[in-house]
Amino acid sequence: MNIWSEEFEGAITICDREGIITYMNDGSKKAFMKYGGADLIGTNLLDCHPEPSRSKLAEMLKKPVTNTYTIQKAGMKKIIHQSPLYENGVFSGLIEMSFELPHSLPHYFRD
Repeated sequence: MNIWSEEFEGAITICDREGIITYMNDGSKKAFMKYGGADLIGTNLLDCHPEPSRSKLAEMLKKPVTNTYTIQKAGMKKIIHQSPLYENGVFSGLIEMSFELPHSLPHYFRD
């Protein structure tokens, strides 16, 4: 994995087509520390999610689609972006990126 991802200000988690976590950057390891942190590598991503998230991810592993949403936790708003991962044009798993959003987020129209 490229070095840029290690120092990315957010969590990056990658799993293969079976849902096995193959990569976590430093932000991901920290974000999921109470669930095992780096020890989650090699475990199944589906086991880390309750319903309905688990079923949504299972479907995404069968049919590659993108899923993006926001959450609020401990007073901080985050964006979660889950996307198919491709290697040489072949669907190889999922990548999830999440990061905090500022309390005041500007929005620009650039038509």
